[in-house]
Amino acid sequence: MKNIKLVIEYDGTNYHGWQIQKKKKTIQGIIELQLKRITGEDIKLIASGRTDAGVHALGQVANFKTNSDLEPSVIRKALNSLLPEDIYIKNAEYVSLDFHARYKAKSKVYEYRILNREEPDIFNRRYHWHVIPELDIEKMRQALSLLIGTHDFSSFMSSKSSTKNPVRTVMRADLIEGKDGYLRIIMEANGFLKHMVRNIVGTVVQLGYGKINLDDFKEIFSSKDRRMAGKKAPAKGLFLVEVKY
Repeated sequence: MKNIKLVIEYDGTNYHGWQIQKKKKTIQGIIELQLKRITGEDIKLIASGRTDAGVHALGQVANFKTNSDLEPSVIRKALNSLLPEDIYIKNAEYVSLDFHARYKAKSKVYEYRILNREEPDIFNRRYHWHVIPELDIEKMRQALSLLIGTHDFSSFMSSKSSTKNPVRTVMRADLIEGKDGYLRIIMEANGFLKHMVRNIVGTVVQLGYGKINLDDFKEIFSSKDRRMAGKKAPAKGLFLVEVKY
């Protein structure tokens, strides 16, 4: 028995998220189908975590166990020849049998992309949230800085989440200005609640265009009440950038 780790990049636009669902096209389902063609085995991929419908990944990590004698490099090449053009295996390697993509992860890095200008970018429209009102970048940065540390993130957790422990440790929460109105909100944490990044972004954007102020944001955060926060940002702007072990 061998354990193989994959690093996967994908455009989530045309998929119902990572996790297998009946009668729906998912990233996990597509990759497992091709792994069965390659190895002849019913493969079960273990991912670092689920990504929602429409969310993208630059560095999703998954592992699977196999009896196949095919080298990881051969499996990677075979997968990339069979997978659709919006899924790509960046790396494949042997890892110890006790490696688990989810439980061994120390932190994850997510990035949310915003286009803040009047003119759309039609060729990249599937990869950012177009926000037209001019945003107050400095106030948004101040709000994000409040998230750093170990906190209860119930205010930014999906109301449908079954998670019993809403406490997470955020190591990084930055807003980086790029060219031509592009903004990137980068967050690193030891774990993320369902819809956590998108709910934070949606609320921070409200602050950015003046619908709420910094004191309101503090009150929302401390309330531990999802109903107080803003609407979640669209899935298309979110990228899983890296999983650290």
